[in-house]
Amino acid sequence: MGLVGLLYVGAVLFINGLLLLGVVEGRAAAPINLFVGALQVVTPTYLIFMAAGDPLVILPASGLYLFGFTYLYVGIGLLAGLDTTGVGWFSLFVAIMTLGYSYANFAILDDRPFGVIWLMWGFLWALFFVLLGLKHDWLMRYTGWVTIIQAWVTAAIPAFLLLTDLWRFEDAIAIGLAVGSVVVFGALYAFMHP
Repeated sequence: MGLVGLLYVGAVLFINGLLLLGVVEGRAAAPINLFVGALQVVTPTYLIFMAAGDPLVILPASGLYLFGFTYLYVGIGLLAGLDTTGVGWFSLFVAIMTLGYSYANFAILDDRPFGVIWLMWGFLWALFFVLLGLKHDWLMRYTGWVTIIQAWVTAAIPAFLLLTDLWRFEDAIAIGLAVGSVVVFGALYAFMHP
């Protein structure tokens, strides 16, 4: 059930990246944020309720709320015309929490690819904090492109591969994600900010 939500996290990140690039208007991006935000609140609530107290089920489900609340916050903010500082500072909270979820994936859940993916999400939410919370607008285009890339690399493609039982070679995936993200995001930054 969580994998379906992850697939749609890819969709909302893609739209939000286009929003940051000025391709999609704010009010047009609001509905997908609300839809996916609601999905990412209902899904972990169901998973936790059905977990019968199993911490190995509750732990990964609990992280889904970070996404759900972010997207609900963004969707409501876009419709109401709210200032972005609130969602920006919430993004700092999310970025810090991703460190714990990354550690949990490496050390407790033995899921190295998602250990790396959580670090990648931490980087993205840190960018949201600097852009939206601290109002460093010079990061808008860079953050938009990082968001679009992560939509596919950390959410849509992994979810689809897991749903179709094609997710294999986890150590190679983890190394590829780690090295690839540093190279791609570093090169993108150098290209956009010479």
